[in-house]
Amino acid sequence: MKHLFIALILLLGAWMSSSAKNYADEYKIMTCNIRITGLEDDAPFPERVWENRRDLCVNTILKRQPDVFCLQEVIYDSYDYFKQKCKKYTSYGFVGPEMDPYTEGYHFIGKNAIFFRTDKFEFVSSGCYWLSEDPLIGGSVSWGTNRARHCNWVRLKDKKTGKEFRVLDIHLDHKSDSARREQIKIIVRECAQYDKDFPQIVCGDFNAGIKSAPIKYIHAQEGWSEMYEDIHGMEECGYTCHGFLGLERQGTGRRIDFIFHRGNIKTLSCEVVKDHVGKMYPSDHYFIEATYRIK
Repeated sequence: MKHLFIALILLLGAWMSSSAKNYADEYKIMTCNIRITGLEDDAPFPERVWENRRDLCVNTILKRQPDVFCLQEVIYDSYDYFKQKCKKYTSYGFVGPEMDPYTEGYHFIGKNAIFFRTDKFEFVSSGCYWLSEDPLIGGSVSWGTNRARHCNWVRLKDKKTGKEFRVLDIHLDHKSDSARREQIKIIVRECAQYDKDFPQIVCGDFNAGIKSAPIKYIHAQEGWSEMYEDIHGMEECGYTCHGFLGLERQGTGRRIDFIFHRGNIKTLSCEVVKDHVGKMYPSDHYFIEATYRIK
């Protein structure tokens, strides 16, 4: 009986050690287009105004306890509010050139800010480049893109396991499919600098569905796959940009928010986040949440 008890203790210890190891290797990431604030079109609708929905927006993210989350369409007031509320995180990617040809209405360059947990990760490096033929020139535009677009990235190291990975945050042009194709080519080419096994994750609003030129292009490149599709297949899941209509905008609309990955990554889960309170939604986009393991 004594020997059986010892064996059970050893088995339990081994199981707990294995579980802890697996948990340590797992990470949760989100991509969230939070909607530019202060737009005149939103003013007549109280549920769309940033000051009214900002707590729902932040809490929708924080209650899921992501290790990393990528935001798009961030400007000054929304960035300040996220920094104020996300105490366990630090961020990269907001400060930089604000060169934009527009002088009326929405004239900011909405930034792609990346937040990551300071208790879990050591910051290794970061960078920004613009999705144009002059990627080092802030605010540069090419290929008839409607606005200047950029890519922010961070390289992180897990403090416990020592594993490193890279997260890129993007928002492709919203008018031209040919511009989006050229923009994704830059991102794929830049990522190719790294060893094929090095884990890289591209989060963002691609402004394009699964049948579009940019999505077809990245799928055709060796080593790339997408986390939602890893779990659910290639079928459309409905609109992820729902225009504040939420569940009222049903049907087989396009998913335009993606989490692509390359390297030694295994997707464990991925879901579209559809939180709302009555007719109030965190944004005009649903967020995407994924859990993955670095193999």
